[in-house]
Amino acid sequence: MPAGMKPLEKFLKKQTTALSRAGGFGDKATGTGASRRRASLSRVVGLPFFRETSPESGPAREVFSPDTEEAPCWPSATADIRSPSLSSDEQSSEASLDTNWTPLPPDTPDNLAQALLDSVAGKRFGNCTEILLDDFMLTHPIFLASDKFQQFLLQQFSPEGPSGEGWPGWEGSERKQAVLSVAFRYLDTYRELLQEEGERSNSFPKDLYLCAVQELSQYPELVEDVLKLQRWTEILHNPTEEEKECRKKQVRPLFRHFRRIDACLQPREAFRGSDEIFCRVYTPDHSYVTIRSRLSCRVGEILALVKEKLQYSEDQPVQPGNLVLVAVTSAGEKAVFRPSDEAVFTTLGVNTHLFACEPSELETLMPLPEEIHWSPGDSKLHDMSAEEVANQLVVFDWELFSCVHEVEFVCYVFHGEQSRWRPLNLELILQRCSEVQHWVATEILQCQSLPKRVQLLRKFIKIAALCKQQQDLLSFLAVVLGLDNPAVSRLRLTWEGLPGKFRKQFQQFESTADPSRNHKSYRDLMASLRPPLIPFTPLLLKDLTFLHESCKTFHGELVNFEKMHKVAEMVRTIRRYRSSQLAVEAEPSPSHLQTKAYVRQLQVIDNQNLLFEMSCKLEPKDM
Repeated sequence: MPAGMKPLEKFLKKQTTALSRAGGFGDKATGTGASRRRASLSRVVGLPFFRETSPESGPAREVFSPDTEEAPCWPSATADIRSPSLSSDEQSSEASLDTNWTPLPPDTPDNLAQALLDSVAGKRFGNCTEILLDDFMLTHPIFLASDKFQQFLLQQFSPEGPSGEGWPGWEGSERKQAVLSVAFRYLDTYRELLQEEGERSNSFPKDLYLCAVQELSQYPELVEDVLKLQRWTEILHNPTEEEKECRKKQVRPLFRHFRRIDACLQPREAFRGSDEIFCRVYTPDHSYVTIRSRLSCRVGEILALVKEKLQYSEDQPVQPGNLVLVAVTSAGEKAVFRPSDEAVFTTLGVNTHLFACEPSELETLMPLPEEIHWSPGDSKLHDMSAEEVANQLVVFDWELFSCVHEVEFVCYVFHGEQSRWRPLNLELILQRCSEVQHWVATEILQCQSLPKRVQLLRKFIKIAALCKQQQDLLSFLAVVLGLDNPAVSRLRLTWEGLPGKFRKQFQQFESTADPSRNHKSYRDLMASLRPPLIPFTPLLLKDLTFLHESCKTFHGELVNFEKMHKVAEMVRTIRRYRSSQLAVEAEPSPSHLQTKAYVRQLQVIDNQNLLFEMSCKLEPKDM
């Protein structure tokens, strides 16, 4: 389990209490996606959060076990199992779109792919076919590996491909045009991810292109599609000079683990596994080496780089032996990575650092001194306007949210660390959520002056209101949760100094964060908003996880495609949130760059024990 992913404690407190009595999921790993990255979400939103129970809703839905012998009761096409992520208006929109859509019955992956081609050949991108095509593209990695899907398309296109059975009335050009239509949709959906993989995936459009060229003499109507395939081959095989130059310069710090102000001021771009980053790896004595590594690098490769650096270090009197890579949180928790683990950088928590040590030194590892000691002082926030800080929070959140490929949501929940495509950017936005929450608590608890603490409370409530006004629900709820942190909420004298108007406003914000009745207040708020907006990402993942765990994906070799349709509905909801560009209208002030750098490099304490200790020093328990 990746270390350092802190829970959103107060957000889940009411629900967790009830769920602990109800029983939760138990100790057993559930479903296909029980893995390291899935576990990291439970550290953010809490595993019991995935199971809903309340007096109004009755008993919690049971989770199907993969070992169950009884066939699952898959929902019928008419059953109301709409995504809890969708607002009532969005559900109505989806319902009208689906009026004539007939869900595919449970079938094998190959037969589902065949049915997709039948539909495309029969009605080229009609309303129902478009829904089916989008469902299949977004969810096929769950039940049909991309390599196998590519091979299937090649076999269906080739002259020796299957004919007759499964293709009644769709011979010749109709069949080939259907295959090409599906292939183009696949390439368009996964373009960035396929570019990242290089030769592993780039051979597919080339092989399909060569097959299509051979068919031109017999089917001249394919000429436009063949030219389009040629362009796709060039796009995936030959990146432009601008892209090549951009990749050469992509040696970037990863959030806060290696600070460079000039880099943090640049617009955020999506991370790819091949991107090179700087990262510090510490030794037990807290000295460190700085390595330059690919983001998707295996732990074994990271250790080889560290070992090479240590061999030439003057501070290393003894040659390093057999090393292990360990993540150490500010609370002292440790997680040892396996040599085969990949892309571990994005799984690190806010103040979690990588250590390289020999196995015998594991127990001696301690958090860095700056993570366990704190010094009181005035916050820089006093000199910044709430409007400017809120604007910078919204801009940065939108950059992070826009970087997340929609397929990352599916990969995170259903595949975790076994996913072909790593949800790197999604993990960073989850880290940001935790970071903003702890930033609020840190700023307030470091302030020794009571009047100034009250001023900070007012400013944070105003920042939350402005984020909500600009439809950034990620920072809005993160700020509210930070103010609701037990170490902050216990400061009675501080809260009593808050004017009544602000107390009433914060109570309204707390009701929005209330998880009762399946987060009804939050969902009602979402229903009142129109794109573009930034949702509270952990709740999106919680909804996807609930859908995944509440119904089987497979029974034997048959795929529950109705479930795939519901997963795709949720992803389309996320797509709608980003259907237009979010614009923040603000006049840049002289301190604009200073505020921007501050917001993008927040200094936080994420050790809850330390935060509570700071709180008790400000207002002792007997006051």
